[in-house]
Amino acid sequence: MAVTAPAPVRRHIENLERVWAERPGVLGWLTTVDHKKIGLLYFWTTLVFFAAGGIEALLMRTQLATANEDVVGPETFDQLMTMHGVTMIFFFIIPMTTGAFGNYLVPLMIGARDMAFPRLNALSYWIFLGAGLFMYSSFLIHQAPNAGWFDYVPLALRRYDGGLNIDFYALGLIFNSVATTLGALNLTVTIFKLRAPGMSWNRMPLFCFAMLATSLALIFALPALTADCIFLELQRKLGFHFFDTAYGGDPLLWQHLFWIFAHPEVYIIVLPAFGIATSIIPTFARHRMIAFPLVAMAELLVAFIGFGVWAHHMFATGLTSTTLVFFAAASMMVVVPSTIQIYAWLMTVNIGTPQFRAPLMFIGGFILFFVIGGLSGIMFAAIPFDQATTDTYFVVAHFHFIIFGAAVFPLLGGIYYWFPKVTGRMYDERLAQVSFWLTFVGTTLTFFPMHIVGLLGMTRRVYTYDHGLGWDAYNLVETIGGYILAAGLFTIAFNVVRSYRRGLPVGRDPFHGGTLEWTTTSPPPPYNFPVIPTVTSAYPNWDEPDRAEDLRKLERGDLVLDEAHETPESTVNDAVPSAIAEMPPESPWPVIVAATVTIAFFLLLTEHYASAGLAFMLTLLAAAGWNAHEPEEGVG
Repeated sequence: MAVTAPAPVRRHIENLERVWAERPGVLGWLTTVDHKKIGLLYFWTTLVFFAAGGIEALLMRTQLATANEDVVGPETFDQLMTMHGVTMIFFFIIPMTTGAFGNYLVPLMIGARDMAFPRLNALSYWIFLGAGLFMYSSFLIHQAPNAGWFDYVPLALRRYDGGLNIDFYALGLIFNSVATTLGALNLTVTIFKLRAPGMSWNRMPLFCFAMLATSLALIFALPALTADCIFLELQRKLGFHFFDTAYGGDPLLWQHLFWIFAHPEVYIIVLPAFGIATSIIPTFARHRMIAFPLVAMAELLVAFIGFGVWAHHMFATGLTSTTLVFFAAASMMVVVPSTIQIYAWLMTVNIGTPQFRAPLMFIGGFILFFVIGGLSGIMFAAIPFDQATTDTYFVVAHFHFIIFGAAVFPLLGGIYYWFPKVTGRMYDERLAQVSFWLTFVGTTLTFFPMHIVGLLGMTRRVYTYDHGLGWDAYNLVETIGGYILAAGLFTIAFNVVRSYRRGLPVGRDPFHGGTLEWTTTSPPPPYNFPVIPTVTSAYPNWDEPDRAEDLRKLERGDLVLDEAHETPESTVNDAVPSAIAEMPPESPWPVIVAATVTIAFFLLLTEHYASAGLAFMLTLLAAAGWNAHEPEEGVG
């Protein structure tokens, strides 16, 4: 028998639905500032880029399956190899973790109704989309980036590569960095200022600690990459000499600036995976996370120590012995906080009563691959071994066990874990477990033999090889593994699409998760929570008295905020209510600003500098229109 809600509750819900409603249809998606819709836009866009990067990888693996293959030529192979790396790092993993998972889940986990700056949030997505289209348009003229995802000079200079390939790379990453920085700033302010009353630091979900560490690392790491790309474009287009030894420059400047960004980037990629693991493990282990404060500090320490490790990518460049020893020690030190988390995960599962469903199985695969990749990473801290294996497939194996095994596996588990929350339907568990085993076996077969073939002398970035080098069988196994991995990923996609249409309807909390997103409906309403929730522990959904108090507050009208587009602010340390922030409504200005910026970057690419200046002027005018026609945005 249905239970009718009391009249005051119905009235509050109706007011909230009226205040937070956005227009329907395509126009609604173009103008939305709802963090959940923006998270879904990120999700589906990054999946398209993931598919593109996967196709590029399969083409390369097919080319390398046997000796002297001619599936693609060397020029095409270089472009595929470069765009595969750029896509997976800059257009899949980072935007999937911070843009999709971070956007959708962080406000729900901290009890907020939106991100701190909703329109800025929308702008970050549309700029990300523009940057992705900008980069991939290079394939239309057969001039995709072709010097590797790290784009080392002097090979990237104009005298060695006179086309637009490297210009697409440099301008595209500058463009994309704008979107990523905006998103990172927004997540940081949201976590600092919009936590529900009572959610002090010791009660904040570990996923949010991971996202905070990731966002802070992005804010401090991206400027080095952006400066590097600006220097490169100035040298290629205007004749500067940042990397020319004859004019006082230094080609190693590129490597230093790039790896100051790119080694923290490894932890930027992996930290959200840690956060997903710390969400899934307590739910399916039926136990709160062991050593909660240590795990939270370890997530922040990984990001911090990661900034002191960049030169271990440069042990073969002739740095002094003192420098090498320092970075070797830092490379070993970063293992400590990671190990703390591994022990906490394993102990939580061991002490609890685990249910090995698909999300937890993917986390188990993640832990195994992370340990394997971490052990080979420690090997690179040994300077002679690093120098002997630099630029071999041993490095490629280590990198992919970390980037795919340790970063992507938790994402796949997270897709299954939060699928019921996002859609209101349950996925097919049996098919999910089949997809896990296909993905697990495919990952192992694809990347583990790379260790062996690397020790046998196969260098990275070769597009073909001769018979008789001892590489043939290993490369064939890797290619077979790549296709098995693709089958596993396709099975996940099939499961998600079919379950979205035909899955069994579920309630708000099918897994009995511990964090706040499980306290609201599935899918969540536009306003997230009918009343700002009560928080007295790190797992508020398991605190039944607090949830009962939320119902009483809703009946009384306390912290309902149903008269306007509002969310409460709180103090940074103790999350004491401090103000009420007015949230801006839907707006067309973010997509307009992003469109003008995209046009400007295309004009910079083709050296129409005056027209590019005009396009940037249009961007400023659009920003002025944004400020003139909308209320002041976000938190104060």
